[in-house]
Amino acid sequence: MTQSLIYAKDLAKTFRQGFWMRKVEAVRGISFTVREGDIFGFLGPNGAGKTTTIKMLTGLIAPTGGEATVFGEPIPSARAMAQVGFLPENPYVYPFLTPSEFVGMCARISGVPSRRVRERTRTVLEKVGILYAADRPVKRLSKGMLQRTGLAAAMVADPQLLILDEPMSGLDPVGRKEVRDLIFEERAGGRTIFFSTHILSDVETLCDRVTILRQGRVVVEGALADLLRTTAQQSDVVLRSGGDDFATWCEDRGYAPSRVGGHFLVRVPSAELNAVLGRVIDQGLEVVQVLTRQETLEDLFVREAIEDGESRRPPATDDAGERDDAGERDE
Repeated sequence: MTQSLIYAKDLAKTFRQGFWMRKVEAVRGISFTVREGDIFGFLGPNGAGKTTTIKMLTGLIAPTGGEATVFGEPIPSARAMAQVGFLPENPYVYPFLTPSEFVGMCARISGVPSRRVRERTRTVLEKVGILYAADRPVKRLSKGMLQRTGLAAAMVADPQLLILDEPMSGLDPVGRKEVRDLIFEERAGGRTIFFSTHILSDVETLCDRVTILRQGRVVVEGALADLLRTTAQQSDVVLRSGGDDFATWCEDRGYAPSRVGGHFLVRVPSAELNAVLGRVIDQGLEVVQVLTRQETLEDLFVREAIEDGESRRPPATDDAGERDDAGERDE
């Protein structure tokens, strides 16, 4: 039976802001499970509660409701965190240290035996692709190199669980691919990966399971393969030219035709494809291509976390029931 490394039930966090100490509910009773061996994606728009949740799991702030365990230990737990490597969203590295010195310091703090500190430091710096700059002062590193240094520090104690908050931040496309490959490599080595990101294509490539937050609540949770609609939802019909009559007919039905590369493109629900093609034949138009589109994680994210959230956004209130304009700043 697969062990649950992270278990959260009705986890909540309320902050007090401003002179009147108004309540801001950053996390509103969320529940999810991270299983051993998974690559788990934790998603949501800005202000959804992702970083607050990660801070509660790692013991940086205390929850105001619910419960959570890491390695079976109720949070906060120093014993559980000894098995966790954590990369914060904006890692701070002392500017006058080198990556080698900083990661070595993190190794000693994490309990790596003194005789192995140098070896482990070199190993993880090589893994994240920054060994060539191991002896440069951190203040001379780019944001991407700084991110790699923080990732090396998270890995140096050989943890069983990696919690990564925006691990691709500041990386160029080559760097993102290298980190994706590294995540697969770490999972193959027996690690479990929990990571938060805004880069949905990386999640779709990497993750076994995802949880999506909206306004501090879970709106989607489950295996990625089960969440995405496998049947084609839309079809793109590309024509050599459209003609004004056909364009008007499309607009009347809300299809929003457009011109792409000299061709005429109309995107239609797949259920209505036959009717559109019938109209094309009746008007003697030339079809260049018909493409079907399956749902992507971006489609799911926009539908559940953005569009539905905008239509159902509740007003925040303070203790007196008045509108709270303080606003949530959490990620």
